Amino acid sequence: MSEAQTAAEVGIVRDLTAFQRNILIILSEEPMYGLAIKRELESYYDDEVNHGRLYPNLDELVELGLVEKSELDKRTNQYELTSDGENALFEQLQWSIAKLSADKQRGAKLRTLVDGSA
Repeated sequence: MSEAQTAAEVGIVRDLTAFQRNILIILSEEPMYGLAIKRELESYYDDEVNHGRLYPNLDELVELGLVEKSELDKRTNQYELTSDGENALFEQLQWSIAKLSADKQRGAKLRTLVDGSA
């Protein structure tokens, strides 16, 4: 993918799995190493996340330019959300909000939720 053609522009965001979006959301807090991401996902899913699921998804997010991978030491990699990754999250959120707020009652619930978390 060229620099001029971001992940969001080619619609890759729409093809991400919920698991991949959850990884991006976790990385929106701060850069993390793989095992820290794994723990966050396990806490969310209340179930074990095996390495065979996590690392291929992280690698795909890196290939898509949504996550940057760097080496902390010879055994540990750190993952960080890129600006394309952040844009992908906001694109997905914008679409979800538009759909949820189409109904007045749900729109009011949504506003209460957003106002309460600010």
